[in-house]
Amino acid sequence: MLQVSGLKKQFLNHEVVKGINLDIKKGEAYGLLGPNGAGKSTTISMICGLLKPTEGSIKIGEFDMIKQPKKAQQKLGIVPQEIALYMPMTAKENLMFWGRMYGLKGVPLKARVDEVLDIIGLFDRADDKVETFSGGMKRRVNIGAAILHQPELLIMDEPTVGIDPQSRNHILETVKTLNKEGMTIIYTSHYMEEVEYLCSRIGIMDHGQLLTEGTLTELKQMLNDGNEIIIQLASRKITDEELILRLHTKMPQFSFTIVGDTLRTITPHSQVILTTLLNELTVMNLTVTSIEIKEANLENVFLHLTGRTLRD
Repeated sequence: MLQVSGLKKQFLNHEVVKGINLDIKKGEAYGLLGPNGAGKSTTISMICGLLKPTEGSIKIGEFDMIKQPKKAQQKLGIVPQEIALYMPMTAKENLMFWGRMYGLKGVPLKARVDEVLDIIGLFDRADDKVETFSGGMKRRVNIGAAILHQPELLIMDEPTVGIDPQSRNHILETVKTLNKEGMTIIYTSHYMEEVEYLCSRIGIMDHGQLLTEGTLTELKQMLNDGNEIIIQLASRKITDEELILRLHTKMPQFSFTIVGDTLRTITPHSQVILTTLLNELTVMNLTVTSIEIKEANLENVFLHLTGRTLRD
């Protein structure tokens, strides 16, 4: 459904995307993760035809996005992170407008708008102005606008940011249903559990490169079936860099990350390393306030590869 080869983007002397390759099959749900500044948004903008690549190729179905942008874009739906609706208009008026932009008209347009209102769970609010809606309801209309023309590939960029749990659950179930019905999905989110729930395959980007991709099981195997040790520290004078350096010097076979006062490492030998780790922290006069050991998950893989959280 989507083939991206050698994709690069350079702004002045700064290369923000450095040779991305993607091959997303028809009917797949693909999660694309990356911390802020990873090049993810630039990559998506190029896939949608909003930015021209410095190098590389993009094909959506049989159409080349660079040589045949209009035909390629007809197969594409995009749910942007920002709400792209006319607030003084009703939900139905917004969908009618965007439907016409896609080339729909007459009875088929009206029928499709009613169908989409039902899909997004807002049929009974069709004649209410969007400006009266909650943030979650606005995002549901945003999704409705993107699927009116029944795209083969739907790109969703942070579709659940800042919304209530009810709307979030509705959006997730809508995405799940669309994918089961055959729509190909590219999904980006700062919520790891959403990606784990929705996506059959996941790619992790950082510094303009695709670091790895695979199923959740394949990604977790990168950690050698390890457990995560989470240690909460009291206030300290030693810097993050000094702490990590001293721990790595004593235990070079392990990788440590620290965010705020939370120290993390992943190992298949959690009980063995824990004793050594606590001894080293004591030598550094650091006070441990809590310890937690839990099974590794997607967030652990992400931290292991990037060394930072999605919101860093």
